[in-house]
Amino acid sequence: MTALRPERKTDASYGDQSYEASGALGDGDGDRYGEAYGGPYGPYDYDERHEEPFRPARDDETMALRIPDAPLGPESEPIRASAASAASSATGPTVGGRAARRKAAKRRGGRHGGGREATTAETPPEDAGSGRPLSRVEARRQARLRKASPAVIASRVIGEAFITTGVLMLLFVTYQLWWTNIRAQAQAGSETHQLQNDWASGKRNPGVFAPGQGFAILHIPKLDVVAPIAEGVSTEKVLNKGMVGHYGEAPLKTAMPDAKTGNFGLAAHRNTHGEPFRYINKLKPGDAIVVEEQDTYFVYKVTSTLPMTSPGNTGVLSPVPPGSGFTEPGRYITLTTCTPEFTSKYRLVVWGKMVEERPRAKGKPDALIE
Repeated sequence: MTALRPERKTDASYGDQSYEASGALGDGDGDRYGEAYGGPYGPYDYDERHEEPFRPARDDETMALRIPDAPLGPESEPIRASAASAASSATGPTVGGRAARRKAAKRRGGRHGGGREATTAETPPEDAGSGRPLSRVEARRQARLRKASPAVIASRVIGEAFITTGVLMLLFVTYQLWWTNIRAQAQAGSETHQLQNDWASGKRNPGVFAPGQGFAILHIPKLDVVAPIAEGVSTEKVLNKGMVGHYGEAPLKTAMPDAKTGNFGLAAHRNTHGEPFRYINKLKPGDAIVVEEQDTYFVYKVTSTLPMTSPGNTGVLSPVPPGSGFTEPGRYITLTTCTPEFTSKYRLVVWGKMVEERPRAKGKPDALIE
């Protein structure tokens, strides 16, 4: 030691005192030491004085390395070294001095762990094969590879266009097959009730009717059809409203039911827009068709059917239609509609002959009561 120290307070001065007197070389106590350690120092009992290994005092501020205490398991047994090291590195406190703890805190994203997400977000991409961080050039190259090519973009656009077209077509079919029926049936029902109310109040009298104006009600008991009959066969004014149209305009002008002779020609939709004639192909000879006017019921019986004919075959509306089985003028009825279903390529024709003219004052005919 080179540090200064105070002088010892003895009777003799520091330089005059002998080594024997100062006890530097030992005295009676020295004999005791010699006896304890054995030989020149006396015997030494290692097991009695050192039962446990020497452990330096833990000092959190020291820079010296130290081995952490082994954590205890569920049954107070030390956990294996590998498990203890893994647990301490994952969740436990950082082993080492202040500098080591600071480094560990920086790796975790700050002293309090607040920048952990930012550190993760700023980590450069790694190569999947080697695990090493990518350079800027490699990262840009991979970014360009991840971008969709023009062909891929075009295929996506085309696919989206097909999907949109399919959705629009589905909506159109739903509109045609479902919504048009609901709307047309509501309009036809309203017109039927209006006709009945006008007849009851005497507002409508037989005569000449304007196109689109209702004047009668058609009953087909077998098919449970009740639909208003309007003048003309206009698609927008009559047929699309769920009504049955009367061929009352040239060049396809036909007779009215109250005429002495003639063919009362009618047309209606078979599909969509109320579809009042959808099942007229099921009518058989002898089935009743009733036309109700303000003062009279006209009862017809089905005589024959033409399953398919050209739309240009206007002869089916003649006073004595060919192919109907009629051979002389009479009071006939003709129903026409499109066929096959959901197409307008051909026409389906049903003919009937009047069998009864019954005044309203006598009540409903038997065909409507049954």
